Amino acid sequence: MLSRRSILLCVLLGVLIFVCVGVWIGGSAGWQNLVAPQRPKETVLPTIDKQPMAFATHTFDPAMPPPEMPPLGVGETAECESNFLSHAVVSGQSRRTDATHAMLTITQVKVTLQLEVNIWVPNDATQRVVDHEDGHRQIAEYYYQSADKVAERIAAGYIGRKIPVAGSDLDAELSKALQQAGSDITNEYSTELDSEPTQLHYDAITDHSRNDVSAADGVDEALKDAALASNEPATEPGN
Repeated sequence: MLSRRSILLCVLLGVLIFVCVGVWIGGSAGWQNLVAPQRPKETVLPTIDKQPMAFATHTFDPAMPPPEMPPLGVGETAECESNFLSHAVVSGQSRRTDATHAMLTITQVKVTLQLEVNIWVPNDATQRVVDHEDGHRQIAEYYYQSADKVAERIAAGYIGRKIPVAGSDLDAELSKALQQAGSDITNEYSTELDSEPTQLHYDAITDHSRNDVSAADGVDEALKDAALASNEPATEPGN
């Protein structure tokens, strides 16, 4: 009953170019072409939009599992699928030094976060199996509690960052640079917010619900061990 975890990364970028007296809108990134560099008057913090967790439980006929259900692993009868979703909107200002070179400064980052959890149990699942899969849900929810703080810290490190850009088509190169910055943010987020080791440890503690360890005790032990490994205090899921 392995918890399957995937991170879906999206980069949503919009363009806003001001060229002296002209305005152009389009493309996949946002920047301003400035005659002279502008310094921010105050510290700009990233915007984090943390959506509520989306949770659903599904039952299925083991002889005819639905096509939208992820395949079960060897020896598995049920599973919990946790998807940590994120996308970033990155904006910036560029100062062109000549026709083929510019310096891009990232001025704002917005990151939207979501956690989707789907539990799949057979029609005749025992309560012990149901409880075990819900334990996987609790672990995913525990990690999602700090998702906004993780994303904010990562995104904040990009605001003010200067990126040299060069190419015959500077507009296209600026778009690529912002898109790459957004990808880097979501990649760092997915790497740091990784619940899979704890999920696997939970399965080892409970032997996939087959031993005498209850789901509640298994979750508690797995989270405490994860907190000890990271030197952070453990908190109850949902707190």
